[in-house]
Parts: sequence; structure tokens; C-alpha cells
Amino acid sequence: MSKEITARSQDYAQWYNDLVLKGGLADYSAVRGCMVIKPYGFALWENMRDELDRKFKETGHQNAYFPLFIPKSFLSKEADHVEGFAKECAVVTHYRLKNDPENGGVVVDPEAKLEEELIVRPTSETIIWNTYKDWIQSYRDLPILVNQWANVVRWEMRTRLFLRTAEFLWQEGHTAHATAEEAVAETVQMLDVYADFVQNFMAVPVIKGVKSPSERFAGAVDTYCIEALMQDGKALQAGTSHFLGQNFAKAFDVQFSNKENKLEYVWATSWGVSTRLVGALVMAHSDDDGLILPPRIAPLQVVIVPIYKGNDQKAGIDAKVEGIVKELKALGIRVKYDDNDNSRPGWKFAEYEMKGVPVRIAIGARDIENNVAEIARRDTKTKSSQSLDGIAQHIRQLLEEIQDGMFQKALDYRDSHITKADSWDEFEKLLDEKGGFISAHWDGTAETEAAIKERTKATIRCIPLNNPQEAGACILTGKPSKERVLFARAY
Repeated sequence: MSKEITARSQDYAQWYNDLVLKGGLADYSAVRGCMVIKPYGFALWENMRDELDRKFKETGHQNAYFPLFIPKSFLSKEADHVEGFAKECAVVTHYRLKNDPENGGVVVDPEAKLEEELIVRPTSETIIWNTYKDWIQSYRDLPILVNQWANVVRWEMRTRLFLRTAEFLWQEGHTAHATAEEAVAETVQMLDVYADFVQNFMAVPVIKGVKSPSERFAGAVDTYCIEALMQDGKALQAGTSHFLGQNFAKAFDVQFSNKENKLEYVWATSWGVSTRLVGALVMAHSDDDGLILPPRIAPLQVVIVPIYKGNDQKAGIDAKVEGIVKELKALGIRVKYDDNDNSRPGWKFAEYEMKGVPVRIAIGARDIENNVAEIARRDTKTKSSQSLDGIAQHIRQLLEEIQDGMFQKALDYRDSHITKADSWDEFEKLLDEKGGFISAHWDGTAETEAAIKERTKATIRCIPLNNPQEAGACILTGKPSKERVLFARAY
């Protein structure tokens, strides 16, 4: 199977597509720019979603659902917001089809034109804040801590499975607060939730920071982000949390009576991650033989493959494996006993290697006699013989070792690809020859930021939180700079 995968060194983009398709995560759709998430890929997303949902609820958030369709006039109320999304909006103009008597099939009924066009949700700030106006009258109604799991549509011209599609799945949190301090604290808290999840469950190290004004979310006062690094040296924005100030409250006239009975505008946040995280997972860990998935979110953590000749040998293996499977499941381990006799063991080994299953156990008739099994790790491709006594506890410990090892490997790669540049020539050379994050001075102007992007395709990924103040000169203009920022080419 690995022969069907393009090598990373040959064509990284094609390697990624091969893994997503052949690993059973997703497929192309008949609808341009959209994808079909296959059961294995959706099981991976469900594990990610469920853990995030648990974390959201632990921090006091509740789930709700708001309409897919947004009146066009709502997007017009916040100028920066509509400008940021105008080019990506899908618009519903009619509500009915009719038969075409001349050519057959159906056509749009011209008599069924909507009085006001509806925008297919690109993000939900506008319709949610229109709703919050009815929910909020007093400080007693605050805070509102709501999250929504939904799909959104952004009409992308260039798409790639999981990383950038016209429709994708995500969650979007939308909270309302009585003070700016509470809203900022919420924004930072949710950034920490994202960073904890991506690092401790996806095994992907991230850098927490704030976006430059040019890279902020449309309509935000500040955008906080977590940035990850992929194996090709490109960055990927793994999650964002936005302090929206009072912009949307003012746009939709959402005011509340404070404790002094005076009217104030509400303070807002929004935050979200999407199925793009699945793409990040693939690119951060996998190799030329297939997916490598971290145990904590892998759909299948352990697969057991029997090796036998004849029904008698299989019966003996079945009896032993039944007890092992029960022990593993009792420990909360997701395990499958693949005794399907339509495929040979070698084919199964290749399939589960392609799918990135963290641990594979092979058991034959002789192994039963010797009370051992062969255990193979997907991450290091190492094999070992393990006694069947206490094997479930051994596997549980091994899964933790794999999780920690995957994170450390990705961290070592990331840290070795954060490089300082103090001149323009050095900056360009690092981008072209090494990649990764380039720590460099910037004069703080949007004009310089745009010029650097135009020349190199590198953007300011973030200004790290608690960034040390260090006087220097901008790599492009030579103007004074008070701190370094992180540049990278990115997805």
C-alpha cells in the first residue's frame, strides 16, 4: 500500500492528498470544493469534537444552535465584518424550483425571488448578536456562554481536503460579558483550552500569540491564535479566539442595565476550531507509509490480528484473544480483533499501518503455546515480544509512551525550526532553504507587512504572548522595532 503514496520529499501536497484518500479519512464530492468525510475520518473528528465539547462544558459553556441562513442586512451592520467575508459568501436568492417544459429537468422559478437574500452561514456573529438583543436586558443576564457545533460555507477558490474546503465542520463559541476584563479573560481562557487540546490530545506543539492588525478576524479588536508547524516547514493556524470588544453589541444595539441602572453596551468574544485540525494532524505526524495517529484520539488504538492455519488453531487463538479484548476494553482502550478470513495477515498489517493505528498485536498458534504476542508500534515501527500475562496493562502504558513520544518528536522538530534573522538576505535564505518560523523584527506597519508578504509569501503568524521586548531594526525597512515577531509561509 505504501507504494501508492507519493513520498513527502517528492511532492508534499500530493503526499498529503494520498494519505487523506488512501487512509480512509475523506473523499472528493460531486460538489466543487466540498468533501465527503468518510466513517474513519468522521470517527477521528468525533473523538476530537467530544474531547473539546467536554472541555467547553467544564468551563461553563452550553451548546445551542442558530440558523444556517443569515439575512443579508445583518452582515451590513458591522463594516469590517462584511468586508472580511463578502468575497466568500454563498447567497440564496430564490426559494422554489419548477419543471422546465421546454428542456426537461427543473429551473429556478423567477416568481419565487426572496424579498431579502439569505447568506449561507460563513460564521454566526451577526445572527447570534441579533438574537442576544432579545436575551440581554440586565447585568443579571450576563455572562452568556454559548457554543455551537455546526457547518459553515466559505466559497473558497482553491481547496484542499480538510485544510480548505467550501463547506467544513467546526465549533464557534459566542459569549457576552458585562466588562471588557471579563471578555478578555474569556478569550485567553479559550485559547488555553485549544492549546491544551492540540498539545495533549493531538500531540502537536503550538505557539500562543496574537495576530497583527492586518491578520485579525474581521470585526475583532484582538485575535489570539495558536500556531503549529507542519513537517514541510509551513505553519498552520490551529485555532483562534477573538476579543470583539463592543463592535457587534453596538452594531445590533445590545445594551444592558448595569448595577447602577445605567445602560452599557455588552462586551463580546468568539472562538473556533474546525475540521482543519484533522489536516494538521495528518501533516504533523504521518510518514511515507501512511497515517500516524496519536492514541488519545485515534479511532482505533489497538488491532489484534490472528495468524493461523485451520479452524483448530483459530479456535485456540479466539479463546485467548477474547479475554485480552475484554481486559483492554475494561481499561477504556478502543480495540478491534480482526479475524476476517477474507484477507491475509500481511494485507491487514499494511492496511492498519496506512490507517495509523498506534498498536498492532499479532498472535499465532505458537505464540499461544509460548504465552507471548508480537507487538508493533506504528510511530517507531519497532516490534517486541510481550508476555500475555498483564498484556492489557502493558498496552495501556505503551499507548501513553507513544502519545508522549509523538509530542516530543514534533516539539523537537518545531523548536529546531524557530530561527532568528537579522537581515533581509538571511530572512529570505531561511525561508527558502530551511522554512519554519523566522523570528525577526518588524516596524509595526501594515505597509511593511504587506510588502514582505508580496515578496516572500510569508506572513506574520503571531506576536507570541509574553513576547520579550528587544530593540532592533526591521528586516525590510531598517526602522526601529521593539520586539521580534514570528514569520512563516503557511497553509
